[in-house]
Amino acid sequence: MSLRVNEGVRGDWAVVSVSGEMDLVTSPALRQRVHDAVADGRRSLVLDLSDVLFCDSSGVGVLIAARRLIRSCQGRLRLILPAQGAVDGSHVNRVLGALGVRRLFDVYPDVAAATDEGAQPLSA
Repeated sequence: MSLRVNEGVRGDWAVVSVSGEMDLVTSPALRQRVHDAVADGRRSLVLDLSDVLFCDSSGVGVLIAARRLIRSCQGRLRLILPAQGAVDGSHVNRVLGALGVRRLFDVYPDVAAATDEGAQPLSA
């Protein structure tokens, strides 16, 4: 399976929607899209990972690198990892939790919540 990455804008937020598998072969496409968004001046970024079916350590590495990059330019990164999904919730959410890095990210259930300045992130 491949990785599909689409970008849109919602208010001040760049919304990057990701679907497919995040692995060693496909993750560089997401890394590049995040770098491109920052190079274009975007400092508020939402990564919608609700349609990611698989994520390995290289995918997690891309998420951590994205967090580091956004923080280095005083930006904001929010992830969409829905609690309910096609098969028992978000695979990425489970992987991040198992690795103990879920708490590093502000996680929201959907794009509307992630782009709402008043919304609170889901608890880790």
